[in-house]
Amino acid sequence: MDRSLRVAVIGDRDPTFSPHLATDSALRHAAAHLGIEVDVRWLATEPLESDLAEVRAADVLWCAPGSPYRSLLGALTALRHGREHSVPTLGTCGGCQHMVIEYARYVLGYEDAQHAEYDPYASTLFVSELTCSLAGKTMPVSLVSGSRVAALYGRTDIEEEYYCNFGLDPRQQGTLHDGGFLVTGVDGDGEARVLEIPGHPFYVATLFVPQVRSRPEVPHPLVVGLLRAAL
Repeated sequence: MDRSLRVAVIGDRDPTFSPHLATDSALRHAAAHLGIEVDVRWLATEPLESDLAEVRAADVLWCAPGSPYRSLLGALTALRHGREHSVPTLGTCGGCQHMVIEYARYVLGYEDAQHAEYDPYASTLFVSELTCSLAGKTMPVSLVSGSRVAALYGRTDIEEEYYCNFGLDPRQQGTLHDGGFLVTGVDGDGEARVLEIPGHPFYVATLFVPQVRSRPEVPHPLVVGLLRAAL
């Protein structure tokens, strides 16, 4: 293997949290499939408030599950770099939620956009508690035909597993979509489960946790797509 990608995983790693272990495994599966090496570096969120050296050096960003992070600002700062500098970026579960907040604040101009896990009484909630927890559930998702994610899966009807209790506030879904962070996957009630920015090399957010369904012989298509975008 003569190609290597540096992957910066944004999140406060917990070695006992299965989605974090699955993130490492999914990256290895996808790298082996592509015939490359990956140098995976987990980045704690607090240092990212003032030091983005590791983020700037990365070929790929992945904002991991496991919120609330120790630093909301640190995670948002790293994500902003990925969005503005065309770094292939994937956010899953909590990572998806933070991508929503970053976009609302720094693109749409909602400076007080907030996540209910940090401040449930904030006046402008873009991420709110789900009416029913999705933790541990595997549920169908309908993808928009012609979207990046539908192309990666090769179909529009998928099933994925969740670990979350929070998601994009339905009252803000139209605001985000119309503002350019397109909702390209929904559940049976039409609520956002996948978002992407067209024109970016790869900027995809999923409320589900695709890494837990990756296997050595069948790497997850979203993770393969993430690394391929960097190549």
